[in-house]
Amino acid sequence: MKSNFVVVGLVLATFFVISFITNVLGPIFPALIDSFSIGLALAGFFPFAFFVAYGVMSIPAGLLVQHKGEKFVMLVAFILAACGSLLFALMPVFYVAMLALFFIGTAMAMLQVAINPLLRSSGGKQHFAVYSVAAQLLFGSAATLSPLVYQYFVASIADQTALGQQLSVLIPSNMAWLSMYWLFALLCIVMVIIVFYTKINAVERQDDETVAGFSQSLLLFKDPTVLRLFFAIVAYVALEQGIANSIGVFLTQYHQVTDYAASEVVSQFWLLLTVGCLLGILLLKLCDAQHVLMLFSLGALFCLLNAIFTTDPIWSMWAFAGCGFCLSIMWSVLFSLALNSVSHSHGAISGILCTGIVGGAIISPLIGLMANMVGSLQLAMLLLLIPLSYIFSVGIWAKPLVRNHRINLFRLLFSQKTAKPQSFSKS
Repeated sequence: MKSNFVVVGLVLATFFVISFITNVLGPIFPALIDSFSIGLALAGFFPFAFFVAYGVMSIPAGLLVQHKGEKFVMLVAFILAACGSLLFALMPVFYVAMLALFFIGTAMAMLQVAINPLLRSSGGKQHFAVYSVAAQLLFGSAATLSPLVYQYFVASIADQTALGQQLSVLIPSNMAWLSMYWLFALLCIVMVIIVFYTKINAVERQDDETVAGFSQSLLLFKDPTVLRLFFAIVAYVALEQGIANSIGVFLTQYHQVTDYAASEVVSQFWLLLTVGCLLGILLLKLCDAQHVLMLFSLGALFCLLNAIFTTDPIWSMWAFAGCGFCLSIMWSVLFSLALNSVSHSHGAISGILCTGIVGGAIISPLIGLMANMVGSLQLAMLLLLIPLSYIFSVGIWAKPLVRNHRINLFRLLFSQKTAKPQSFSKS
């Protein structure tokens, strides 16, 4: 198949936009609490409203893509995201904000379902792995950039620069973070125009790549392997978003770090998550994926406990950023283990796994409720050890039909130490 580089570029740009919008919740989390005068428990419902859309909409979005095509779904998604962003910016009231975030989350779920098969078909199957890595790098770059843009807008408004004066007209004085949602609305409108004028052919799917309906998905959930690996995706997204959304609040509460500095740490968290992907590619070429998963899980445990319990604010900030590095390979490894552990219905299973992104909706309200109950965010964040432990356990019990490794270093070293001399017969 001949590559369509225009469509590939559009898909990669869409990955960037999805991440740029999705990962702003972490850096603005402390500001949301202050602006709405709410506690951690209620604030946790902001990411809940966003990520619960993945659980509700992933499978319907897949069916819509199959019936209407990728271009139609992308147009609807960007229009919905623009409307949600404008709704949030124009009516920054708690309940309206919940609805707006659900709209934006629904749009992001629709885009995720549409663009992955589009990237495969437009770039060519033989180049899919390369473009997937490029998409992951752009996704991480956008997550790194989003907090920095937020910092720039806040500083511009505070210093009343030319840009700051224009933004001040659009937003209330105590809600500088709303400037990001004006930017999101503009960005989505631009994407609507680009998608509308781009020729996008519908993806021709093989039988194994089709998305299952609800009844078929329920049948797949009866497969214990699918069910356990679905919960692995739930656990990963809960861990990732639980850390990212807690960084700002934790650092401001326990170490009196400014919102500006906390946003930088969130940016570094995503930056190291992106950098870790590059190292992960090399490690996964040399070692068994399950060994790499367990190693990075132990690293995440070390970084998380240090971030929570150290009394040194600098060390805490570096440890939180280090968590991003240790989480870097988890999504790809868990997703590949899931698909490699089942010999059929890969399209349907992919839809089920994407539904597992709903894990991001669960953890933040739980941390907030626990913090209110025990009076300590520090102790409440220990809830993150539950999904982390489950991810570590996947490395023990997963039984993929196809393994990724070329060289098992541990086995190679062991066999060299215990190998017996061989005897050779004379000819």
